[in-house]
Amino acid sequence: MKPDSKSKVKRLFPVCYVGLILTCCTFAQQPARLAKETAAKSASPDTAPAAPSIDAILHRYIEALGGRAALEKLRSRVTTGTIDVPAMSLSGKIVIREKAPNLFLSTVTISGAAFRQGFDGDVGWTDDPDNGVREQTGPELYEARREADFYHPLHIEKLYSKLNLVGQEKLAERSVYLVEGSLVEGGDPDKLYFDTKTGLITRVITVRHLPEGASIYREDFEDFRNVDGIKLPFLIHLSEGESEYTVKVEEVHHNLEMDDALFLKPAVKVSE
Repeated sequence: MKPDSKSKVKRLFPVCYVGLILTCCTFAQQPARLAKETAAKSASPDTAPAAPSIDAILHRYIEALGGRAALEKLRSRVTTGTIDVPAMSLSGKIVIREKAPNLFLSTVTISGAAFRQGFDGDVGWTDDPDNGVREQTGPELYEARREADFYHPLHIEKLYSKLNLVGQEKLAERSVYLVEGSLVEGGDPDKLYFDTKTGLITRVITVRHLPEGASIYREDFEDFRNVDGIKLPFLIHLSEGESEYTVKVEEVHHNLEMDDALFLKPAVKVSE
């Protein structure tokens, strides 16, 4: 694989990381009252439909995915699939392992080269053929810690310092609610696009950090399927600047046994 290709594969890590985890969001604590209030306002013939509250949007989302109880039944997840980079005529395999409460390991293999990213509950790390093992720090570590939360849907209020409904927009042929999530560590907020018809997230825009610098990543989610009681996207389109990638999920398995040691940062090899 060419050096430039390796660099772009390394930058793919954060996208794959968040793309398969941000299929879930938060659970609102006021479902019945909020639903009645929203329905009553929408039914009034004298006023325009009122914008729903953040809690109402997030509650509808969690229900569209399968509900709180379904999420709480899960303890681990193994996702396998393929990655295609059309502009470089590259394709490969991806395996993502997640375990509650906050363990994560992603392995992308392209042209025989393996690129890994992990979080062991405290330490975030990457391992690739050129740079070997590297420990994450600063904003990159914040992102790794936030996204490794297996129960991300139930902890969203802790993961974002503030959630703000920007308004209703058009995304291609879909009508969406744009919600911005302010990060605890500061910086540009994450942008979450909720389909007004299905309640599901159809796009996420985030800023991702690597030693080479920060970049804006966009993720579009399609082909939601039911797996063990929750809906997950099986087709994810990713973009960073002019680079575009596609992740196609092939299999998802829940509640498999995994040793915590699997997620630990590998020992650094010392050259003799």
